[in-house]
Amino acid sequence: MLTKSIKFKNYLIKSNNSIVKKNLKKILNNKSQILNSLTLNYKYSFSKNIIKRYKKYLTIRVIGMGGSILGTEAIYSFLKDKIKKKFFFINNLRANSKMYKEKNLLNIIVSKSGDTLETISNSNILIEKKNKNIFITENQDSYLKILAQKLKAEIVNHNNFIGGRYSVLSEVGMLPIELAGLDSRKFKRLNFLIKNKNFINSLVKNVSSTINLLKKKKFTSIILNYDERSENLFKWYQQLIAESLGKKAKGILPIVSSMPKDNHSVMQFYLDGPKKNFFTFFYVFSKNSSKINNEMILPSHKYLKSRTLDQILYSQKLATEKTFIKKKLPFRSFEILKRDEKTIGELFCFFILETILLGRALEVNPFDQPSVELIKKETRKILLKN
Repeated sequence: MLTKSIKFKNYLIKSNNSIVKKNLKKILNNKSQILNSLTLNYKYSFSKNIIKRYKKYLTIRVIGMGGSILGTEAIYSFLKDKIKKKFFFINNLRANSKMYKEKNLLNIIVSKSGDTLETISNSNILIEKKNKNIFITENQDSYLKILAQKLKAEIVNHNNFIGGRYSVLSEVGMLPIELAGLDSRKFKRLNFLIKNKNFINSLVKNVSSTINLLKKKKFTSIILNYDERSENLFKWYQQLIAESLGKKAKGILPIVSSMPKDNHSVMQFYLDGPKKNFFTFFYVFSKNSSKINNEMILPSHKYLKSRTLDQILYSQKLATEKTFIKKKLPFRSFEILKRDEKTIGELFCFFILETILLGRALEVNPFDQPSVELIKKETRKILLKN
């Protein structure tokens, strides 16, 4: 067990854990703002009065890009049954953005720099004078900071020491989640996890095994996701891993595969194609799964009688794991026993620590994204010319 709510099986690979263990100790002792945001000690830059002031809004639209929005969207999708309000997420340039307009709407606009082109463009098209707006951005002169002041909007300071993809448990993710009616304290699990030997040992072995896989020239990490409501969690994870580690001709390419749908498309390639990949199985147990109608089952398929979709799905997951073992394909497995705030908070902690540790091992800076900045500069040049 990784924690009480997460059952974890590591890659079946022998590895040297001592170096990773030392690095983890250094990282935890460093007391960085990023890790602090995962704990109950973190002080938000917004007050409880802001939550009281805007809690009446039942429709909330979050506008942002990448790490500024993916974490919030991951939480919303994962815990949708607990949230009574309606959320819209504008996370790309959309030609049909106006269809998201609704009355009595609160906009939350998130950009660390305050100069994100897509967020500026979407804000220009979507924000109306009648809307109430909260801007989460760094405390410096920027386009969105100036716009917020012009609109007389609420401004919440984005911690400048926390990059977007690491910001999910800072004000970036926790302000919207508090407005959704959830308690942000329940997500803060690092205080407890660092005292959990199973969690620490599993994390260290996982990172050590991943390093060995990279040494064998396996750079593609395929997530076999059996839970539709976790798709956005792995979009967040995809950015976290790819943007943090993809430097100096090194890194990991995460690909999210929807299961069991992909059994009928790319699974043949996974099983018999080039052995350049390693895999993550991710499954969430469901309490309210639809049940098979026995009257409609033919005798040839009587083994389906009285089965739930959850039972069938889990059987497919186990069958796929057994096939992977026969094919000698490396994989790890997460099984989520409880869908709640603590569980997704623990997953955020695991994946963030994993990423930082892998950055140390690969000798890359996991906190910057230098080449992405080149595209931003080139886009500005093209728009200025035309």
